[in-house]
Amino acid sequence: MIAVLGGLGAAAAWAISTLCSSRSSRILDPPSVVAWMMLVGLAVCAPLAAAGGVPARLNSASAGWLVLSGAGNVGGLMITYRALRIGQVALVAPLVSTEGAVAAIIAVGAGEALRPAVGAALGLAALGLCVAAIPRGGLERARRTRHLESVLLAAAAALAFGTSLYATARAGAELPSAWVVLAARAVGTGALLVPLALAGRLRLARSAVPLIVASGLCEVAGFFAYTAGARHGIAIAAVLASQVGALAAVGGYLLFGERLGRVQLAGVTTVLVAVALISGLQA
Repeated sequence: MIAVLGGLGAAAAWAISTLCSSRSSRILDPPSVVAWMMLVGLAVCAPLAAAGGVPARLNSASAGWLVLSGAGNVGGLMITYRALRIGQVALVAPLVSTEGAVAAIIAVGAGEALRPAVGAALGLAALGLCVAAIPRGGLERARRTRHLESVLLAAAAALAFGTSLYATARAGAELPSAWVVLAARAVGTGALLVPLALAGRLRLARSAVPLIVASGLCEVAGFFAYTAGARHGIAIAAVLASQVGALAAVGGYLLFGERLGRVQLAGVTTVLVAVALISGLQA
């Protein structure tokens, strides 16, 4: 039961974060949105990590994985928010959720064996991505260009997040969850918020504050929920958490009235099915 609640909790938290960020990223520039989100997360994670003390197994190798995990997460968020500025949540979120497939490919490159069923699911995800990239007929050239750009940005975000997931798994094998979750918040605050503030480019609007706070808190909550669920059943937690793309797509439809064409919907559905299969087979 805990695995189910953890997986669903992670998917719900990350979907809420995505929906909130889809609005805040249209009020502020994506770097500012990510920077403030990282500060919110840092305020939550730093005390938790400090309470546990410095891990005995923290060394140069695990520290390197933490940095890569944080950099990939921050980069993925920035790219995702650029995609959400011009694209629909119902399109972008499911494509970004292929991050798990990217992590699986990286693991194979690092020497892990690839099961035939997982390879087939990866091919299905690639097919869905290509189908989703086809713009709806009758769109003017500018909107067709924005559609393709949002798809390409979503794919780039999946690459960044997938790298982060792999690095997170490597770091999480040796370090406490609080330190792993802290990594992205520390990297984002130090490498993004501070330079933007010093350069006078850090922006904040009153209307974006509730959205940013909600996004930052939900990002952190999602990681902790998934970690808790995975301890009681990795397969169940992974499959349910991977449905963040589906939940965000439904949210985009209900809250923002977003609608995809039949071809795009078919592509997105194919991606979601492939993501669920990969999560279940790899867990």
